[in-house]
Amino acid sequence: MPRRSDARRCVLQMLYLIDQNPDADVRRIQQSLQNELKTDELTDFAWSVFTGVREKRDELDERIRSVAHNWRIDRMPPTDRNAIRMGLFEMDYIQTPPAVVLNEIIELAREFGTENSPAFVNGILDSLRKVSQES
Repeated sequence: MPRRSDARRCVLQMLYLIDQNPDADVRRIQQSLQNELKTDELTDFAWSVFTGVREKRDELDERIRSVAHNWRIDRMPPTDRNAIRMGLFEMDYIQTPPAVVLNEIIELAREFGTENSPAFVNGILDSLRKVSQES
């Protein structure tokens, strides 16, 4: 039975795809999520994260830039930047507990990123979490 972890994995892959190919057919992406996740609940969750990250991308990137000193968004590995966007969106707009988001997103960075991705993604997301708690 698929879980939210599986939904997050699919979303990261779809965000990577659209990042690399902005002209990708979004309807096919939605169909792919439905085929992979099998349940309406998980498909709806995945679709809301996917579309939310796309709609809020500029805002998310601005917030990431505010804590990612010496890192331009376009210079980050695509998997890392999309994992960070996804984690930030989920913490801010879906109100998933930060500890859950950090754990899940770091695992995705470990699975799909480079050797340095888990620590990098953790550092950025944890900084964003702290800034959010202060405000």
